[in-house]
Amino acid sequence: MLVLGVDPGSLTTGYGLVQKAGNRLIYVEGGKISLPSSAPFSQRIHNIFESLVEIIHTYHPEEMSIEDIFFAKNVKSALKIGHARGAILVAAIQCGLKVFEYTPLEIKQSVVGYGRATKEQVRSMVKLLLQLDIPLSFDTSDALAIAICHHNWVRIE
Repeated sequence: MLVLGVDPGSLTTGYGLVQKAGNRLIYVEGGKISLPSSAPFSQRIHNIFESLVEIIHTYHPEEMSIEDIFFAKNVKSALKIGHARGAILVAAIQCGLKVFEYTPLEIKQSVVGYGRATKEQVRSMVKLLLQLDIPLSFDTSDALAIAICHHNWVRIE
């Protein structure tokens, strides 16, 4: 099963595609969706939507997993991430994908085994699990971790 993991952000949204074959996780693709911070917010949100639709049409994932909303100290930032999540969710539903949401704690526990893991620990574990020897941005490694988390939860349920 091919899963698209998405780490929402209003400036940069990470995405990662992970295939499961037997007990093996296989890296398919990963990257970032972003426009300059000087671009109007509405244009950045539209870019996230269009880019996700294009990724879905290119790779044909069966399911999408996304980081769930979490408590944020900055209300303005939380609202912007909420807008990005909305664009991502609409893109997925429009393309017929089932959507699964996981909290940051669930993602870190699933990938690293510790719910308070750092971004560096998550990235290291993602590279190890997917046997990657390429540089990954935190946005991309977080998105791949979300896809890995979904594969782990699907196996359990």
